[in-house]
Amino acid sequence: MKLYSYWRSSAAYRVRIALNLKGLEYELIPTHLIRDGGEHRQPDYLALNPQGLVPVLDHDGVVLSQSLAIIEYLDEVFPDPQLLPAEASDRAKVRAIAQLIACEMHPLNNLRVLQYLRQELHQDKDAVDDWYQHWIAVGFDALEKLVSEHGNGRHCFGDNVTLADICLVPQVFNARRFECDLTPYPELVRVAESLEKQEAFIKAAPQNQPDAED
Repeated sequence: MKLYSYWRSSAAYRVRIALNLKGLEYELIPTHLIRDGGEHRQPDYLALNPQGLVPVLDHDGVVLSQSLAIIEYLDEVFPDPQLLPAEASDRAKVRAIAQLIACEMHPLNNLRVLQYLRQELHQDKDAVDDWYQHWIAVGFDALEKLVSEHGNGRHCFGDNVTLADICLVPQVFNARRFECDLTPYPELVRVAESLEKQEAFIKAAPQNQPDAED
């Protein structure tokens, strides 16, 4: 099993967490998103993923992209521990939390969007940071309510780690990195801090990756 990853990619971070929770061994293949114009833009990488994004998982020749699709694949092929609840309605609620982060928040604030703001639209650091912090607040305002309703102080939903938790921790990491004010979101912070103490999350953290940079 091979995982093409970048240490600070939120999407790759999610998949690393899932692999660790499942106890699966994998070869991590660092894919730098900035050096030399970005290794993800090179022909050999585009042959794996025409979208030119990380992560990519290669499992015995099954090549998959998109972090949520990869994680659900892992959950079906390696079902212990389950990352989605047994009840259909509960699964839908967990997916809704995960997609709020991965499909609503993250696409507005990922590296290529920030690079476009800086390079093509000539926005300075303050403007880019304002953009980032605005969309974090919009998403976290809703997420705080959902997690307060469905979580238990240690998880986003119910009593076990789910896909929602896997998405939350990388997003909180990025929010801290961009110095977002998290005081309005005590439940999100409480859940994230609880999860960050677990071995699977520690091993997946950006600063603990072989390609981590200062």
